[in-house]
Amino acid sequence: MTSAQGKPAPDFTLKDQAGRPFRLASLRGKRVLLVFYRGYW
Repeated sequence: MTSAQGKPAPDFTLKDQAGRPFRLASLRGKRVLLVFYRGYW
C-alpha cells in the first residue's frame, strides 16, 4: 500500500453512527486523515 498524501481521495458515502449517510465530499477543502483498520467483531 502506498501513501496518497496530497492527492484527492475518491468520493464515497458511508453511514454514520446514527445511520445517516455521510459523504467524504462534504469535507472538501479541509484536511482529512483517513484510517482504515480491520475490526474483529
